[in-house]
Amino acid sequence: MRWSAMWIALAILLASCAGTGVGPEACAPWRPILVGEEDRLGEATARAILAHNRTGRRLCGW
Repeated sequence: MRWSAMWIALAILLASCAGTGVGPEACAPWRPILVGEEDRLGEATARAILAHNRTGRRLCGW
């Protein structure tokens, strides 16, 4: 249930970037999530970060 809420929130936030029609400036507050070598991620967290970054690249031009 918790991951579902995260995905819904992520979709709403990223859709707002695409729906404004003003381009990448609307996405200025949102940035890619960067992961360092020392970070320990579970599979679900890694997939969520990848989805966030791919969606941001597609919608916001990161």
